[in-house]
Amino acid sequence: MRFELPAIQHGRSGFQALADLWAKTADLFFDDIEIDMGQTTWFDADMCAAFGAILYRLRENANAVRLANMPSGIERILSKNGFLSHYGRKKIPDRWGTTLPYQRFDAKDDRYFAAYIENELIRRGEMPNMSPGLLKRFRESIFEIFSNAVLHSRTELGIFSCGQFFPKRNRLDFSVADLGIGIRQNVKDNTGYEFSPEQAIIWATEEGHTTKQGLVPGGLGLKLLGEFIDLNGGSIRIVSDAGYWRRKGGKYNTELLPYPFPGTVVALEIDTTDTKSYRLSSEPNAANIF
Repeated sequence: MRFELPAIQHGRSGFQALADLWAKTADLFFDDIEIDMGQTTWFDADMCAAFGAILYRLRENANAVRLANMPSGIERILSKNGFLSHYGRKKIPDRWGTTLPYQRFDAKDDRYFAAYIENELIRRGEMPNMSPGLLKRFRESIFEIFSNAVLHSRTELGIFSCGQFFPKRNRLDFSVADLGIGIRQNVKDNTGYEFSPEQAIIWATEEGHTTKQGLVPGGLGLKLLGEFIDLNGGSIRIVSDAGYWRRKGGKYNTELLPYPFPGTVVALEIDTTDTKSYRLSSEPNAANIF
């Protein structure tokens, strides 16, 4: 089976293209799948988390997956972040330090994920300045994304993570993906509520909404992340089932994708031109208060 992959950008079109890939390959077993990247004119490297999750699922279905006709520029960046080392290519040094490596974690790898977040994201020089108290809360909020994937998506195939700093775009992108049941199914199983895919994300991200044995109290643990991203000028995207949700500037919009993604993705976009300093309101001398 051959699939032509278009440009994959950190946004709705990129997630829609990956959902389309899954829709066309989900029922394949013991097949040879060629993903033709001859028309992939751009690939935002943090999208390797979602792309890698789908390819991992296809391999788990006993398919052989081959990436063909990859443009040299894309091959170079996906070799730097380690993604292509899973597909027979050699990893090359990232001399400029712009990549946050592609990594797959098992559900029990919480300590490894915590170390990954600390070393690859929190300590990056491009991150906005945060007080120790806020930095601790920020770290915990990122870790909650992993915890949600482990505890509430019921994923048995792992959690996938990747990121990229774009110096010319003044942007740091970071994504975490899982292959679990998705937000809509989790909400239904634990509350009985029947939501559309995008409505389920809205419900789950509202503060105070929770499922006792499901979503983390406080709306997926994204309250602090959302407030920080609003002030920073970045954005948060969530894709789950066929739901697409984006928050920017304190407002969110949703769309229904033509095809579902086989799990959940949380994608952060941080504005690296932000020179403000951030503190919790409970900390003294707070110039920028949450």
